[in-house]
Amino acid sequence: MRGLDMGGAAMSQEKRSVYTPQKKQDYVAWDPHDRKLEVFLNSTYDAMIAVDEHGIISLFNCAAERLLMVKAEDMLGRPVSEVVPGTRLPLVLSSGISELNQQQTIGHLRIVTNRMPVRDSDNKIIGAVAVFRDITDIINLSGEITSIKEMKILLESIIESSQDAISVVDRNGKIILVNPAYTSLIGLSKDEVLGKSPTIDICEGESMHIKVMKTLVPVRGVPLQVGPQSKEVIVNAAPLIINGELQGSVAVVHDVSEIRQLNEELGRMKCLIRKIQSRYTFDDIVAQGSAMLNTVELARRAANTPVTVLLTGETGTGKELFAHAIHHASQRKNNLFVRVNCAALTESLLESELFGYEEGAFTGGRKGGKKGLFEEADGGSILLDEIGEISLAVQVKLLRVLQEKEIVRVGGVKPIPVQIRVIAATNRDLFLDVKRGLFREDLYYRLNIFPIAIPPLRQRLDEMPHLVDFLLKKLNQEYGRNVQSVSNEALRILSSYLWPGNIRELENVLARGMINMRFSESTMLFSHLPPLLPLAGSCDMAKISTVNTSTLAEALERAEHEAVVAALAANRGCRENTAKQLGISLRNLYYKIKKYNIASG
Repeated sequence: MRGLDMGGAAMSQEKRSVYTPQKKQDYVAWDPHDRKLEVFLNSTYDAMIAVDEHGIISLFNCAAERLLMVKAEDMLGRPVSEVVPGTRLPLVLSSGISELNQQQTIGHLRIVTNRMPVRDSDNKIIGAVAVFRDITDIINLSGEITSIKEMKILLESIIESSQDAISVVDRNGKIILVNPAYTSLIGLSKDEVLGKSPTIDICEGESMHIKVMKTLVPVRGVPLQVGPQSKEVIVNAAPLIINGELQGSVAVVHDVSEIRQLNEELGRMKCLIRKIQSRYTFDDIVAQGSAMLNTVELARRAANTPVTVLLTGETGTGKELFAHAIHHASQRKNNLFVRVNCAALTESLLESELFGYEEGAFTGGRKGGKKGLFEEADGGSILLDEIGEISLAVQVKLLRVLQEKEIVRVGGVKPIPVQIRVIAATNRDLFLDVKRGLFREDLYYRLNIFPIAIPPLRQRLDEMPHLVDFLLKKLNQEYGRNVQSVSNEALRILSSYLWPGNIRELENVLARGMINMRFSESTMLFSHLPPLLPLAGSCDMAKISTVNTSTLAEALERAEHEAVVAALAANRGCRENTAKQLGISLRNLYYKIKKYNIASG
């Protein structure tokens, strides 16, 4: 039998003593023949137990039977104190004081009990009654309601604190919730949108709330213009379906300008990662014209072979960029890429840097010697930039590397094998230098196995829009700017210039133009550009092209001689400034002064 305590104690589960009344009806508080009263008491939802003035159970209705899972006939006529030790009904009998809304737990049930004395017409206490009800479901439902309220508060707090702009619409198509990020982004207050149609914030486009509530299908990445300022945003929206029924929709709005900023930052990070590795790939080479497309195709073929590559082209045409791209596209891309500027080092220093040295090879050397760059690049690629500037003595040692695939350190005798790809680059005519005795013929043919000539910018002027667009993106990353384009006038000027400094000079001009712009400007104008001379339409082309009485080589030499003389005069004989203006190394300048027998005064 289920335990019950009508007065706070549990009904005894032990075997109870039997009390047998002489007449059962002596203990019934109502006339057993009163069918109406019996039907009423047994049809009520509340459980009832009553005792007479002696504490004998005289009423036990059907609801009490169902709740306590016992039979009334087994309970009637028994002392309540025997059945329920510690019951409070005898106290109610003796005190005549009612006890109302007393909660207690019976097993897994929660009940609430009212205990009251029963009086006759003379106000004499003739018994007591306990009316009790199972409130377990009510307690559970109350807990669920409390949990729902707490969850609602929690979700609202999360939405309120979210950095994403969020709006929620109910099943009737009315906005019921927006967070501070939403009002800040859209430019409307809560009072202006709550209770309104979700179309209230739309300037251009369809409300995604309405769409997903019609289709019951989520949408992502939909561009819209919202708010008084027609701000560009991206919207993700989804229907709210609970227990199979549509209850509304929720939308998350993202500021497009913020997304652009993140994409730009991502681009900068990708660029930085590429610089840590080999810095450029073929994707970094702008090739739209047939000449450049053919050059890139040649370089791609070279990348798929282990052969030595000779890159030729004027200063600033992008020889180093091609070298990086060839390495990155080769099977050696996961190994080291080393660049050496041969014109920047003296002969002795270049030799020790390339080949390394043994301990004691020269004063001030590192204890234990030092690996050279050929050893460091073993398994990878090495770019020998300005290869035409190295001395004949170093050329001999370089020839051995190409022929024997081994090096000997300075001061050493032991050959060290190396497996590297050599990529050489020069702006000189090495074949002409061979004829003049300035470059070894055998080394020239070792280097010239796979020659790639990179066209100058003046032969690629039709690609100018693509080049400008590419360089603006690069400069935006470097300078943190957002320049989107150049004006038609500026592009016309850029496409008319001869660009003796090639791509490097174009990048320099665009960088200077960007510096001259305000941060609020996004289009580079002609007025932002530095002066550019000579223009293609105004220069004397005879000085840089063949003439009837000269070969091309002679015409170029004459133009080069005049350029050096003019630069020296403009810089009052200062060799360093002259070399910078001409875009060549100081050593190369001295070579040209000697070559053309230019007076040093």
